[in-house]
Amino acid sequence: MVLPGNILFLLLLPVATAQMTPGSCSGCGPLSLPLLAGLVAADAVVSLLIVVVVFVCARLRSRPTQDDKIYINMPGRG
Repeated sequence: MVLPGNILFLLLLPVATAQMTPGSCSGCGPLSLPLLAGLVAADAVVSLLIVVVVFVCARLRSRPTQDDKIYINMPGRG
């Protein structure tokens, strides 16, 4: 389902596209192979970094606390 704020955007998108003239973008050609490979590699590195950060944060949160208290109403704590 589309949010109400996005409906206006979706309705105005064809109007904005129709007003663009072909060739109005200077230097918008195909990307060179080294640049494309660099972008793909950078995307992979950033994605891997995000996965590692999420994994480390999840692992730190799942560690049980080392206290000597007995928690009666908290399953898994005592």
